Amino acid sequence: MRRVAQVIRVRPEHVEAYEEVHAAVWPAVLERLRRQHVTNYSIFRHGDLLFSYFEYVGDDYEADMAAIAADPESQRWWTVTDPMQQPVPEAAEGEWWHPIPEVFHLA
Repeated sequence: MRRVAQVIRVRPEHVEAYEEVHAAVWPAVLERLRRQHVTNYSIFRHGDLLFSYFEYVGDDYEADMAAIAADPESQRWWTVTDPMQQPVPEAAEGEWWHPIPEVFHLA
């Protein structure tokens, strides 16, 4: 299993709308995540900072992430959520959610 943590900013004027859409994520988006071996997915908010965590239980992370990115319903979902977000200053060029390293884990 691979644990993945990432951060991004939510635009302050979109906090309420962001939380509303995530209270009812589209079933097809959830199914695609499950199909691509994503489990235990959570997004937390602290002020305007979003922290996401998920567990990947598949065998080919890059291929599964590419399948999610190619999925039309996931792309449509992102047309709703992306305008509400903005990368953190530490994000590399072209990076959206910025990966953060794990420094501790209690199993």
